[in-house]
Formats: sequence, C-alpha cells, structure tokens
Amino acid sequence: MHPVKPTQPASPSAHLVLIVSDGTGITGERVVQAAMTQFNPASVMTERVPQVRDAAKILAAVKDAADRRATILYSLVSPEHRRQLVQEARLYHIPTIDLLGSILLHLEEVLEVAPRAEPGLFHQLDEEYFRRIESIDYAVKHDDGRCTTDLDTADLVLVGVSRTSKTPLAMFLAYRGWHVANIPIILGFDPPHGIFEIPRTKVVALMARPHWLEGIRGERVRRMSRGLSMSYAEPAYIKEELAWFHQILARGGWTVLDVTNKAVEETAAEIIALYRG
Repeated sequence: MHPVKPTQPASPSAHLVLIVSDGTGITGERVVQAAMTQFNPASVMTERVPQVRDAAKILAAVKDAADRRATILYSLVSPEHRRQLVQEARLYHIPTIDLLGSILLHLEEVLEVAPRAEPGLFHQLDEEYFRRIESIDYAVKHDDGRCTTDLDTADLVLVGVSRTSKTPLAMFLAYRGWHVANIPIILGFDPPHGIFEIPRTKVVALMARPHWLEGIRGERVRRMSRGLSMSYAEPAYIKEELAWFHQILARGGWTVLDVTNKAVEETAAEIIALYRG
C-alpha cells in the first residue's frame, strides 16, 4: 500500500481523513475538499490510499487509520471489500464513510441490474476527459499556422486554402482525442518548412472546387465588409490560389480530400476511415 501524501497545509491538530479507494481516490478527495468549504480548511487533511483491491491492503489501511486516529472515507465497488473494511474498522473503533455503497445499492434496486463492480472505471473516464481537453488545447495552439516548430508531435496536420474548413475540422477531431494542427496555404507564400519534414502520411490536404469557394468567400466578404481584400472572393484570384496550392501539393505528395459541399462530420469520417483502414 502506497498512500498519496497530503498536499494541502494543515495544522498539527488537523484531523486526518484517509481516502481508501480501489481506483485513484481522487473523487473521494474532491468530495472532502467540497465539504471542507463549510469549515476551516486547515482543520482537516486528506491522504489517498489508492488501488486497494484485496484483503491485505484493506487490513493495512484500517491499521494505519487506527494508528493515526483517522476517519476512513472509502469508495470500493466490490460489496465484499466494503463489508470487510467496515468489519475491520469496527474492531478498531474507526469511523467510516461509504462514498459509493448506498448509491450503488439504490441504483441496483431501481434499475434491477447488478453493478459491474469493476474498479477504476471512473478513472478511465477521467483520463479520457483530460486527453480530450489536452487535444483541444493542442488544436487551439496549432490553429491557422501557429506554432509550427513541433509539427512532429501532431497526429494529423491539415493544409488548405482559406475556407476549406481546416479549423472546424481540427476542433472536431480534437474533441475525439486527435492532436491536430492546421496550416493555411496562402498565395505566394511557402508553407512552414517543417511540413515537408514530417511523414507525408500525417498530412491531409483539403481541396475545394472554385465555384464553391467563390460562394462561401463572397458571403464572408459581405458579412465582414472590411478587413478582407475584395479579390479574396474573385474567380481569377481563387483560380490562381488553387494553382499555387497544386504546386505545393506536388512537393508534399500528401493525401487530398475534396471538401466541396461536405459537412465537417463527413470529412472527419473520411479521415478517420483513412487512418483506421
């Protein structure tokens, strides 16, 4: 058993709450912290005892609580482990607080199905959530050609001329856990050299037909009224820009996807299929 030592300051007389869990114990720790907003935070300290999944670890946690006159708050999904902890705690006159037991029993009754009793499931969901947040943060930092010095850390790099859905597509994939950067192709300017140094399989070029780009760019010019060159939506300029894009594609040798008249979800599905296939 390896307790996770407290990080919050506490007075010498602070009461100790041991968070005994078959997962990380983070949930129990947060519950205590929420409760302590109603008291002097320094009057209680918490210490997590994670991965308690057998009788020996339960007994060790109870003895530790007895030696230190602590309260035990426990989140154990196994009914047998909950019973054992309570029985051992009673022998040592240790107060216990069951974080999950009553909830599981109630849900079992109303849903008429036994709980899965698999430790660590919430932690898996928690990890998935933080991975998603990390991916979204990555997409924001690497949006529209920003931060191109570490493109090798991306799962995917999207390139394309303006209004080919690079940013919304990057965010859509980021929400699903992909680290995505996107780089605009601008007429007369070479893209960052790093784009040619990463594996070409990491790069997807987004193409669109001229008439479609003309329509959506024209609408954007009308809405913004200023800040964009009028040539931005003109057929001649778009044709020249796409010719420049094709020159860069010839250098990169990347996979090309046509996004004309496609929803972001549709293009994302094509990319996912491409990389999973």
